[in-house]
Amino acid sequence: MDAGEYAVAASLILLTGLLAALSLRSAYRSLHNHEARELPWVGGLAIGAAAMAIETAVFFGASQPVLLQGYVFASAAIVGVLSLGAVHVLRRPLAERAYVAFTLVMVGVVAMFSFLTAPASGMVSNGVITGDPSLLLVVLSSLVTFPATVVLLLASAIALRRSRRWQTILLIAGALILGAGGTLYIASFPAVLYYAEFVGIVLLFFGLVSLPHPSGTPAPAPTGLPTA
Repeated sequence: MDAGEYAVAASLILLTGLLAALSLRSAYRSLHNHEARELPWVGGLAIGAAAMAIETAVFFGASQPVLLQGYVFASAAIVGVLSLGAVHVLRRPLAERAYVAFTLVMVGVVAMFSFLTAPASGMVSNGVITGDPSLLLVVLSSLVTFPATVVLLLASAIALRRSRRWQTILLIAGALILGAGGTLYIASFPAVLYYAEFVGIVLLFFGLVSLPHPSGTPAPAPTGLPTA
């Protein structure tokens, strides 16, 4: 490998470790605080870590079909799972339950067809996973990513109206960028997902760590969003 390839490999390994550490930290905090509503954020971060791990494995030469199928699924599922952590901000119990049920069913359907559909030939080019899923997967994935993006946008507007904490802004911005990257990957823009993962991970990292408040005392977090 040349210097550029070493840099890419190092960044993939670093980002995989960072996402895994964030998901473990969030899982510990959720269990410690007995806060079940934070579990979707844990799941979303874990899916992101798995996607980064697959990217790293493929970059080093592993291109088994099951890995590529898992990556297509993760690209669509991550924004849907993350949106489940923000839907509680809407404070509409019936709508929340309907959305959660719809998203879980559609994520399951996407998972089933992702692993039943053989990866496209030439899906990996120079160690990079390119985006060229079947039309069926594009349609099914859109039924997850589009509503999830709408929910995240609504939740962000409501959360910012109730509280302008930097953590809330960074968490939702990171989730939206990751979700947009997944949507564009499904639409065959693979490079966008790589950049979106990097930016989204950085925003999620700073959103999940404790940030100082001008008043010196923490402001209450909006319902349904994780606190540091």
